[in-house]
Amino acid sequence: MITGELKSQVDKLWTTFWSNGVSNPLSVIEQISYLLFIKRLDDLELAKEKQAQRLGGKIKNSTFAPEQQNCRWSQFKNQNPEAMLKIVRDQAFPLIKELGTTGGTYAVHMKDATFLIANASLLANVVEQIDRMPMEDRDTKGDLYEYMLSKLTTAGTNGQFRTPRHIIKLMVELMAPTAREVVCDPACGTGGFLVAVAEYLQQQQDSEGNLVLNGQGNREHFNSEMFHGFDFDPTMLRIGSMNMMLHGIEDPKIEARDSLSEDHAGVNEQFTLILANPPFKGSVDKEGIATNLSKVIDTAKTELLFGALFLRLLKKGGRAAIIVPDGVLFGSSNAHRKLREILVETHKLDGVISMPSGVFKPYAGVSTAILMFTKTGVGGTDAVWFYDMQADGLSLDDKRQPVEQNDLPDLLRRWHSRDLLKDVDRGEQAFFVPKELIVENSYDLSINRYKELEYAEVVYESPKVILNKLKVLEDEIRVDLNELEGLLG
Repeated sequence: MITGELKSQVDKLWTTFWSNGVSNPLSVIEQISYLLFIKRLDDLELAKEKQAQRLGGKIKNSTFAPEQQNCRWSQFKNQNPEAMLKIVRDQAFPLIKELGTTGGTYAVHMKDATFLIANASLLANVVEQIDRMPMEDRDTKGDLYEYMLSKLTTAGTNGQFRTPRHIIKLMVELMAPTAREVVCDPACGTGGFLVAVAEYLQQQQDSEGNLVLNGQGNREHFNSEMFHGFDFDPTMLRIGSMNMMLHGIEDPKIEARDSLSEDHAGVNEQFTLILANPPFKGSVDKEGIATNLSKVIDTAKTELLFGALFLRLLKKGGRAAIIVPDGVLFGSSNAHRKLREILVETHKLDGVISMPSGVFKPYAGVSTAILMFTKTGVGGTDAVWFYDMQADGLSLDDKRQPVEQNDLPDLLRRWHSRDLLKDVDRGEQAFFVPKELIVENSYDLSINRYKELEYAEVVYESPKVILNKLKVLEDEIRVDLNELEGLLG
């Protein structure tokens, strides 16, 4: 958790950029990302040097050639502003762009990056502020970066809403990923879902108390094969790659793809787990939609096309937890009904979590739900588990302040202990609905269709009793008025 002091330092850093003419939030985060990356390279080099000193050997795989030592953060941070700007702009920044030739994801996306800090005093000020921030461990760096991402108030312009971190964490814990998963977010943005999977696995232990990532081959798989993300926005690709690198993922496969496009239709059945909050921006040009998607769902609506995409990307037995607008649950068009029918009849729809409409504020007040399903190709839906989330631990207004009401712990507990034979009371907050009933209702998945509300009987007094009470009150008022009149003489 980011501390108040560190939060204040980030706010001050943000203000420094703003007052010097760099006001676009994405640009600010990009420029800070570049400097954090340069600083991380030096931190890694310092760690290598210390290890070499302890072992009495030479540094292996040095990042900086002898003539590049002045590009190191620990070297140029002590230079005067003009010299610092020249080193960072003309040497250190080109260095991290050239690292793309080694295949590193972040560096690959850096090829089109631009260093916007042209003012020497601004750079010196920013470097000094970053250097003072306590970032000794990866978790602190990750929290700092997440806080910066929370400042993306421009989100939502293209139907893209930054998913709240606690909702991302909830979805990861619902899916409980294992150390050999192959995870994908086809609309990865800043990489929040992928980072959350990494954080989850970094804490998991086996029955003997050992970290699961220390198992044979697990660490190598984690670093190079587990994480995959697609996005078409170059800025998001750079920011997402940096976010993941700061969370200890060495080589995530972040690719520039328009996931719904015909140009990128060749990725099929490669992933065991999908976590996503795809954009709900309405419709796309039908001519550009991948034919293997439009054959499944004849629509131009992105939220439905992404549903078909997830099924295409998953391996048999693969699982998904995705956020959808409520319209996907009950929409009456042929395309809406077709997607729901496919999930229920052709695959295994595991659960539907209805979320309150304020979850995505201040960006949007849209009502959403989480769909959880398993790709089988042969059906398997006997009943669907529903949960009616009323509160997520934060106020459901634009301020989103912490509140006591929080259904998330109860949701997780009930999900992991769900019982098809016991969870049958549809008056409860969580319950199963038999497949037959869902089919009867045209595959409607809205919780209000199935939840049974109990209406408590209210017994009122008879009109005569109420009238007599009013007369008594009137008499008491008259007595009080007479007393007041006597006091006034």
